[in-house]
Amino acid sequence: MTTSPDPAALARWPDVPACYDWLSLDRRGIWRLRGEAVVHAGLAGFLNAAYGRDEAGNWLVHNGPQRVYVALEYAPWVLHLHPDGRLTTHTGAGVAAVAAAYLDEDGSVLLDTDLGAGLLDDRDLAAFLAQCRCTDGSVADDEALLAVMAGGSGGASQVRWRDLPLQAVARAAVPARFGFRARPAP
Repeated sequence: MTTSPDPAALARWPDVPACYDWLSLDRRGIWRLRGEAVVHAGLAGFLNAAYGRDEAGNWLVHNGPQRVYVALEYAPWVLHLHPDGRLTTHTGAGVAAVAAAYLDEDGSVLLDTDLGAGLLDDRDLAAFLAQCRCTDGSVADDEALLAVMAGGSGGASQVRWRDLPLQAVARAAVPARFGFRARPAP
């Protein structure tokens, strides 16, 4: 989802400087301005609607001709798992497909979706784990999940979520692996 500024706004104001270190997205999909949670529904809606990425893997919000770069606490998307099994992003967009499921060393779940990399909101972790199964069909227990977090045995995961093997991923490697910049800089 590459985003571009309004051409008319660019024509009127061609030299508007980009903004860094003002806007961030936390692990629960809450927008933060200078560290403070955005609670105004209209502002949150604007940020959600104008959110996208540039060609360099930076995530940003276009405010007219201005690019407001977003510091990501973990991933570009924060995902919510609904009781009916649907996945949506923090912006309300629906996830159509999941290509891979990962578990990092801290127990965070990362999904590679049709929209890009998304961190599962920790409030939905219990529902996600309840859907995880070992290859013998049993519910994945703590031992099996810890084995995934440690890298599994021989690289083959014994735990599956929705027919996808649950794979280990190092949190520090997530931005490079999924092609985004967590901390855009000028």
